[in-house]
Amino acid sequence: MNNSKVFGSTLIIAGTTIGAGMLALPLASAGIGFTTSLIIMITLWALMAYTALLMIEVHQHADNSATLHTLAKQFLGKKGKWLASFAMMFLFYALCAAYIAGGGAQFAERIANFTGVEISGTNATLLFTLLVAGIVIIGTATVDKVNRVLFTIKVLMMAVVLTFLAPNVTESYLMSMPIEQGLVIAAIPVIFTSFGFHGSIPAIVNYLDGHTPSLRKAIVIGSAIPLIIYVFWQLVTLGVVNQATLIENQGLSALISTLATTVHQSNLGQTIGIFADLALLTSFLGVSLGLFEFLGDTMKQRGVSSSRLAVGLVTFLPPMGFALFYPQGFITALGYAAIALVVLAIFLPIMMVRKARAQSQLSHYQVAGGNLALAVTSGVGVLIVGAQLLITAGFLPALG
Repeated sequence: MNNSKVFGSTLIIAGTTIGAGMLALPLASAGIGFTTSLIIMITLWALMAYTALLMIEVHQHADNSATLHTLAKQFLGKKGKWLASFAMMFLFYALCAAYIAGGGAQFAERIANFTGVEISGTNATLLFTLLVAGIVIIGTATVDKVNRVLFTIKVLMMAVVLTFLAPNVTESYLMSMPIEQGLVIAAIPVIFTSFGFHGSIPAIVNYLDGHTPSLRKAIVIGSAIPLIIYVFWQLVTLGVVNQATLIENQGLSALISTLATTVHQSNLGQTIGIFADLALLTSFLGVSLGLFEFLGDTMKQRGVSSSRLAVGLVTFLPPMGFALFYPQGFITALGYAAIALVVLAIFLPIMMVRKARAQSQLSHYQVAGGNLALAVTSGVGVLIVGAQLLITAGFLPALG
């Protein structure tokens, strides 16, 4: 297998994983401390890498060009296909809602900083959404060109932020323990969402011609890169600001201003702000493009004649409505996205691999762990969904 293709696939997986979810990690971890969040992150990374390998096992029994919907229909029938479609749409909409809610507030601050013009949060949300919608509606090629530039700047900004924050880490801050047990469970859905990359697996399988050893390497290394970056990010955010201050300043804008004021470095606040903006923007571009193409394809299959503008309205109006009515809903929307991600990244792979193993007598690659690993993984999936439902019902503390 071409090593360049494997390297490229590894970076695609890493790039898909690292996004705006990274900004939510310190907010979700504020009340539980660095050590506890580290244990949760490593556990969830291992879980997601395992279920991604299950997807590779399933793909061996289908054509290399098979999509998630094709696989779901092949192994689980029409009901499985509808479940996959609904979960995919729910995930895309929830993520878009989170990015608009977080990006709208950031956009207002950025306009005020650079132009001195104060605009309302509602207008900032509308402008931010229209900006991204315009790029997506024009076409994928435009998204690709814009995203390459933004991603490059984002990586540079992240390096600068980490460099300036690292010397200010205080060891005692990293030793903070959870202030209440409920927060540990409440943090899991948001941290889990930060490790989602399973939507890109079918494209990677096709790109690497279904070559299992190469796919395994790309998935394990590609998913480990974000884990390493997340650990450093948690070190410099949870280690620079004490736990009490983080808890008092729950919210994306508050986190950025707190980091900037804690570290006495000129222009660091703007650098952190630009990095956060780009993390939101690149994630929003990728997710909204995926939702746009998914809805366009669905409408076409149903024989509905629609322009790109019409598909754009269906894509962007619902999540923008959420952000306008619930502008502080960044963390909340990411929590709801976790429910759909559990279906797509845990329940569907497990159900499909059970069917594949029962139907096939051939000696294909099989992920280690057997039925015990499948049962434990299913249990964690139930825990994540249950945690988000308990937060919604008010039995667990809400984050952010």
